[in-house]
Amino acid sequence: MGNKVRAAAYGRVSTEKDDQANSLKSQRKYFSDYISQHEDWELTGIYYDEGISGTQTAKRKGFNQMIQDAMAGRIDLILTKEVSRFARNTVDTLSFVRKLKAKGVRVIFTIDNIDTMDGDGELRLSIMATLAQDESRKTSERVKWGQKRRMEQGVVFGRDLLGYTVKQGRMFVNEEEAEIVRSIFHKYTNEQKGTHIIARELQEEGIQPKRGTMWSNTMILKVLKNEKYAGDLCQKKTITPDYLSHRKKKNEGEEEMVYLKNHHTPIIDRVLWERTQKELERRSLSYHKASQCSRYWCSGMVKCGECGAGFVVRTKKRRDGSIYRAWRCYHHANYGKRKEVGEGAEYGCDNTAVSDLALRTCVHYAVKQVDFDWDAVETEILWRIKNLRQADTYAEDTAVIEKKIEEIQTKKKKCVDLALEGILSADELTEQKEWYDGQKERLERKLLRARKEEETEKKRRSCFERYVGAVDKILHFNVEEESLYRELVDEIIVYPGQIVCVWLKYIPFGIQMRIHSCGRRDRYQTEILESVLVGK
Repeated sequence: MGNKVRAAAYGRVSTEKDDQANSLKSQRKYFSDYISQHEDWELTGIYYDEGISGTQTAKRKGFNQMIQDAMAGRIDLILTKEVSRFARNTVDTLSFVRKLKAKGVRVIFTIDNIDTMDGDGELRLSIMATLAQDESRKTSERVKWGQKRRMEQGVVFGRDLLGYTVKQGRMFVNEEEAEIVRSIFHKYTNEQKGTHIIARELQEEGIQPKRGTMWSNTMILKVLKNEKYAGDLCQKKTITPDYLSHRKKKNEGEEEMVYLKNHHTPIIDRVLWERTQKELERRSLSYHKASQCSRYWCSGMVKCGECGAGFVVRTKKRRDGSIYRAWRCYHHANYGKRKEVGEGAEYGCDNTAVSDLALRTCVHYAVKQVDFDWDAVETEILWRIKNLRQADTYAEDTAVIEKKIEEIQTKKKKCVDLALEGILSADELTEQKEWYDGQKERLERKLLRARKEEETEKKRRSCFERYVGAVDKILHFNVEEESLYRELVDEIIVYPGQIVCVWLKYIPFGIQMRIHSCGRRDRYQTEILESVLVGK
């Protein structure tokens, strides 16, 4: 028995349907009979996978276990019927066969009549593996083509979503959940509430999301942007560009989407849906403009050491007119203290707030402890400032603006001609003229600014020397400077108990500090009680 060849077999079917399961059963019998015909072979095990594609090996437990056992010296020979059963990825096939061959493990493909120990075994295997991979490509294309035809016929691919149940390719309204959808649209568009507020209100009302335990502003936005609630259906939003890896990605124009209007019963009427989309666009533009001018020195850098959420800034006005600014954990700011919501899930956070002055003091202290290459830092900062100034002083060509003004004048004249011909009514003419006058006024202001910018551009170029002196002063830490901190700080973690850890971009360690704050109405002071270096 000890001299017998330890033989194992591998079988795979790509779906879990009954007929394929029967095929797997027949494969087992086939291998048992095949091995029993060789007196010097001993069956050590039959490995198999069900419902797993052959184009990738990462999720094939049976296959990976077989390779692991072979590399551990428990298998001498592997039998499989065809190359396509072993793998449909040419690279995987050759890689594993070479790996096994180096270990002295022989692979035989019985139907393809290939033995990896033969002189031409690898050549024939490469040809068969390439053919198997190409067959997978063709199968993938046929499946995608068939799915798209069914999508065009109105068949729904996907799972249930808030407000709808998907059964046999059709969408049915879930009336209980539909009320939640209507409430979200009403709160956002009619009551003008923000997505964070809506998420918090739903959480406080005890309403559970479709998936997960906590509502978020991202969930609310997905509901508001989902065309299905207006009765339309858009499919192929995600695609699988690589039939070998099967990884999905957002469809960014690589493939044509399938959009069917009035496909199913809507939950939101068309008027409210269109108003909501306009409101989303309006708020998005407003937020973008505001975010460009109101970012704080550590925005996006401060993290909660308790729950991992980001910190958000809150400001209030003191009695003396001064502004007090503090940073709070997002989960605490929106959901309050930590609460349990059942089944071990919880939301909120118990971490305390930290003043902006305390953070500045910690960063100032941390930077002072580090021996920087000041010349390199100064060069980097000045380079960034120079690029920033170039971006800030960019002005549109005055000739282009003047041409746009002339085009508006021409369009106004055309409106008058259309009114004389009876195509435009008097009210429509007035409305068009007012709109064009507004555009013209905006362009004229822009033209005036552009001309002034051209006049001062030469003077601005000569001012860069002043920044050199300013940065040199900052690097000696005579004053606190936000632009410097923004360049140096990588991350700030705030732990419970007023412990702050500052990580800088240019050093491989962080400085953890325990701070002590004593506040009065007329001043706010921060002391560093102790500090220690920590590593990630």
